[in-house]
Amino acid sequence: MSVKTNHNLAEPCWFLTFTCYKWLPLFELTNSYDLVYNWLEFISKRAQVQTLAFVIMPNHVHLLLYLQDLTVDLNKMVSNGKRFMAYELIKRLNEQQRNDILLILRDGCSEIEKSKGQKHRAFEPSFDAKPVFTDKFLNQKVDYIHHNPVMGKWSLCSEFTDYPHSSADFYLDDKRHSCLNIMDYRDYWLGKIPQNE
Repeated sequence: MSVKTNHNLAEPCWFLTFTCYKWLPLFELTNSYDLVYNWLEFISKRAQVQTLAFVIMPNHVHLLLYLQDLTVDLNKMVSNGKRFMAYELIKRLNEQQRNDILLILRDGCSEIEKSKGQKHRAFEPSFDAKPVFTDKFLNQKVDYIHHNPVMGKWSLCSEFTDYPHSSADFYLDDKRHSCLNIMDYRDYWLGKIPQNE
């Protein structure tokens, strides 16, 4: 039996994952990595949500976020972000005349959704969110995020620090990311999160 994550917990640090519909590589197909960067910058300015670590894969995104304002509605924030990105992804697919992909995304909408005006499904409807309570979990997720481009079926680069859509280079080679301001989790969290084994 699966247990639904309580996204309404008043916790400052979260590990999030959201995925393109049917794991289609929509970010890669439309070169839309910028959409995720724009959304992360937007929530940083609008809601004081800081990015601690991230990777934007061709078909999914992993994030470690720090909520400075604990009244932020995580569900609404992610839903609005996915809606904004979906609109632009569909626009770019139309510009590229990717009717094959658009048909799959159109078929992903239920009749109820179509009756409400939704024409395509760019993302899986739910997202995964886990609160970070311990530095052990934090380090595990940072490591997972950074190694994602070279794990399993992925071979997006030879060295994981070379993948451009990740915070790995920021942490391991001390290089500022060209598209996103990253808040160093080591400065803000190590030693502040209870060390529960």
